[in-house]
Amino acid sequence: MADLLTFYSEVYAEDRRLTDTAHGRLEFVRTQEILRAQLPQPPAKVLDVGGATGVHSRWLATDGYDVTLVDPVPEQVRVAAEIPGVKARRVGDARSLEETDSCVDAVIMLGPLYHLLERSERLAAIAEAVRVRVVRPGGLVAAAAVSRHAPGLDLASRGLLDEALTQVAGQVLATGRGSVVHDNFMDLAYLHSPEDLTDEMLAGGCADVLTYGLEGPAWTAADVSGTPEVQECALRLARLLELDPRIRAASAHLLAIGHKP
Repeated sequence: MADLLTFYSEVYAEDRRLTDTAHGRLEFVRTQEILRAQLPQPPAKVLDVGGATGVHSRWLATDGYDVTLVDPVPEQVRVAAEIPGVKARRVGDARSLEETDSCVDAVIMLGPLYHLLERSERLAAIAEAVRVRVVRPGGLVAAAAVSRHAPGLDLASRGLLDEALTQVAGQVLATGRGSVVHDNFMDLAYLHSPEDLTDEMLAGGCADVLTYGLEGPAWTAADVSGTPEVQECALRLARLLELDPRIRAASAHLLAIGHKP
């Protein structure tokens, strides 16, 4: 946790992650599209677990949702607390939430699973969202994950996939873990396959799970080209292939949607 707090406080600008790159903008738009299609209607109560600086809480509050954000990083909670309509507080662990009495209609976890390195930890976080004290029966649980294919695709698109990094990319594909040179995030992360994420959502207590590929297979082309035309084409392709089991793993990120039985 100390390393994680340092990373998000001193190394990584989380509030710019979804705006600075083409694939970040794709991820943001696609997350909005899928959640808006799946969430109950406003003013439903949404708990944003690991919501960082409130990038998603902001548009959810603007849409009319009753949003509470929790996050372990004090500076990120301070920023999120300044967003109109968002209640924000510090919670150190996604596996131990304060909510009681089935008090929310939806739980979104768009970051915590990245940094829970053991399967038992990830299942505990999912189970905490599903348990009777947090989300209502029938309530939505959404969890994001980084795809195991993302490092190899990203490095290859930038001409950086040398022999050593090819071995690392292979290790990530096999295990979900691997240290990429000069990448602090990977030292603190676990990466999923779509099947992996679906299985963990089910094992954590969710039902009716759908796992989407967010950015689609053309996100690296959008990054390299930098043109609005290619980004728009990548977005159309992502929508077309979002649930295709043959290619959704080529997205940089995955989003699983389930419900409490």
